[in-house]
Amino acid sequence: MSVHCLLVAGGSVPGILGRWRCFPVPLGSSLVQGLHNSCCRKKSTAPKKIIPSVALCDENTKKSGNALDKLFSSEQQASILQVLNTASNKELEAFKLLRGRKSINIIEHREKFGPFQNLESLMNVPLFQYKTTIQVCNSILCPETEGEKRKFQDNRLLRKLIKPEIKRERLKAVNSIVSIVFGTRRIAWAHLDRKLAVLDWQQSECCQLMKGTYLSSVYLQEISSVVSKMPNADLYVLEKIGLSIQNSSRFPVLLHFHIMEAMLYALLNKTFVQDGQHRVLSMNRNGVGKHFELMIGDTRTSGKELVKQFLSESVLKEEPRVVFPSEKIVRYRQMFSSTEEQRAEELYDSLLQAIAFYELAVFDTEP
Repeated sequence: MSVHCLLVAGGSVPGILGRWRCFPVPLGSSLVQGLHNSCCRKKSTAPKKIIPSVALCDENTKKSGNALDKLFSSEQQASILQVLNTASNKELEAFKLLRGRKSINIIEHREKFGPFQNLESLMNVPLFQYKTTIQVCNSILCPETEGEKRKFQDNRLLRKLIKPEIKRERLKAVNSIVSIVFGTRRIAWAHLDRKLAVLDWQQSECCQLMKGTYLSSVYLQEISSVVSKMPNADLYVLEKIGLSIQNSSRFPVLLHFHIMEAMLYALLNKTFVQDGQHRVLSMNRNGVGKHFELMIGDTRTSGKELVKQFLSESVLKEEPRVVFPSEKIVRYRQMFSSTEEQRAEELYDSLLQAIAFYELAVFDTEP
């Protein structure tokens, strides 16, 4: 009689832990048949009902395309297609919703597949869904005026330059500001009115702040003393320095700057609870550097020579860019001379930031 050999793990048998034992099993026995059925069970071959995703996508696109035809008249569709099929990349970017990658995608799709035959085909372009397509078509039919474009660009630049956001109408009404720049050793501020007359300009030494364990009480005492000397103004503008936290060696300096900024925001925003409007703003340091052409790559150079030039022009020119009152010009020049060897960049930067704030945010004109 034929037999099969059945291998059985011998883990439970003393002396043969981890080995296998062989037992003879007669062919055709129920044990062999059962093992055969369990190991060789056939998988079900019944076809599964699958709904192709492409078919669903095509159906949705068709419905959207039909809806687009109902939204726009034949004349409007012809006008839109004329723009999409003939406009250059620069001309497409003139429309607000086609700036950036969308205009490039339209050009690439047009070059690869030919002119757009209908509005529905625009949804085959990357980044163009049904809702986006409707918005783009409306923007082509009702393009922005030059004034609207200018306003959009100005607001975008202003958001990059100044935080938190502030209405331009409020900026236009500003009569005086205090520009504040702080470093690791001193705080400087410049008080200017809208005629760019320097009403006050000074600095205060704060050498003890970064010594020890950054005690909040020490910061509060030092900064409160400095704030008590600052004049009242419509707005207070702090310099915002973009230090990277990835450089661990700069962490103590970064921590110091954050504490200083938070303290100044809290102490100077005394009226915020009453009217809900910020009196303290932050201004991008590199934005000021670009305005005065002080940037070399990502590095800002010293504004010392530029400030020295403004001091001289205040005396020599009838209409200087910055006005230093005659009764204060001598004191300011002496203060400048006394700081030349100390590299008092905070003092120079506070004045430059005030000028840039007026010229970029209030007057909105380049000198």
